[in-house]
Amino acid sequence: MSTPASTRNDPTGNEQPTTHTPVGLIAFAWALVGVPLVYGLYNTVKAASALFG
Repeated sequence: MSTPASTRNDPTGNEQPTTHTPVGLIAFAWALVGVPLVYGLYNTVKAASALFG
C-alpha cells in the first residue's frame, strides 16, 4: 500500500501534510548567515597574514 505524495508519516503513525519552503526564503536565510560568515573569515585571514607574513 502506498501513501499519497502530499502526506508523510511521522513516527507515531499520524499523517501530516507536507510543507514547502519558498526558494527565495531559503536563499535569504543563507545570505543572512553567509555574508557575515564570509566577512569574518576574510578579516581573520587578513589579520593572521599580518601576524605571520
